Order: sequence, then C-alpha cells, then structure tokens
Amino acid sequence: MNLANKLTIFRVIIVPFFVFFMCFTGIEHRYLYALILFIIASITDMLDGKIARKYNMITSFGKFLDPLADKILVAAALVCFVELKWTSAWVVCIILAREFVVSGVRLVAAGSDKKVVIPAGWLGKIKTAVTMVAICVILFLHILEGFGVMDGQTFPIQLISDVLMFVSAALTLASGVKYLYDYREFIDPKK
Repeated sequence: MNLANKLTIFRVIIVPFFVFFMCFTGIEHRYLYALILFIIASITDMLDGKIARKYNMITSFGKFLDPLADKILVAAALVCFVELKWTSAWVVCIILAREFVVSGVRLVAAGSDKKVVIPAGWLGKIKTAVTMVAICVILFLHILEGFGVMDGQTFPIQLISDVLMFVSAALTLASGVKYLYDYREFIDPKK
C-alpha cells in the first residue's frame, strides 16, 4: 500500500475519535480537540491527492477510498452538528443524499461492463473544501464561545453557521446535479 492510500486510511481512522470529542460531554475543551482532529484529517485529504499525483501513486483503490473517506468525515461532523443543534437536519439530508447518490453511481460504473472508476470532479472537490472549511469555522466559533471570548447571544454564531451550511448545501446540490448529468449513461433505466 502506498503512502497516499495510507493517509486516506488514516483519515478514516480519525473519524471515531473526532465523534468521541464532539459527542461525549465531560471532556474539557472537547470541541478544540475535535477541531484539531478535523483539521488533521482535512490536511491528509489535501496531501494524499498531491502525493498520489506527484509520485504517480494513483490507484483504483485510492480513487474509490479518497472520496469515501471525505464523505465519512463530513457526514460524521454534520450528524454531530445536528445532534448539538448547530445546523438543521434538512441541510444535512441534502448533503448526505447527494453523497449516497454519487456513491451509488460510482458503484454502478465500477460494476458496469466498462469497469469505470470515477474520480472526484472539480466541482465536487470545491464542494468538499467549502464544506470542510465551513465545519472548521463553525467549530471554531463554538470553541470561542466555550472559552468565553464571544457570546452566542450577542454574536450571530447561529446565523453564520446557517449561512455557511446553506452555501455548502447549495454547492452540494449543484455538484450532485452535474455529477448525475456527466455520468447519466450509468443511470439510464433503458440499459
């Protein structure tokens, strides 16, 4: 297994620890630890792709696992946000529905006669980056609130969170529509 794929697997391994700090009360500064883990995971997302391209380590396994690892990380964060009432469930439903649909198309393409492994597209990459940044900003705002640096009553933490998640959902929807259009041959009911 090459270094790029090891980084991707490491990103998946981080997820349960991230969820632990997000969801279990009684741990002082738990959101700070969660943010640190999320940032580390996000950096591995950037690094594994760069390393794979630079050192010709691109594999079918990496093309499959890299976007899946992103989905697992982002889905875990968003489900935690809903649990904490930091975002609306409908936003998370849009984002998760797109991820399920895209993963389904990828599975159909891989299982087709052509055995196509579909890499992440540019709009999907932008969507992932924007969503990851939004998650980091929202976590950071709640960390500042926890440290008493700002007050959610006087500073619009929830409004900022809602706007960031709305932008993420809109990009997610747009990238999902583009993805379905680009790979419509694999979801043609006539085939």
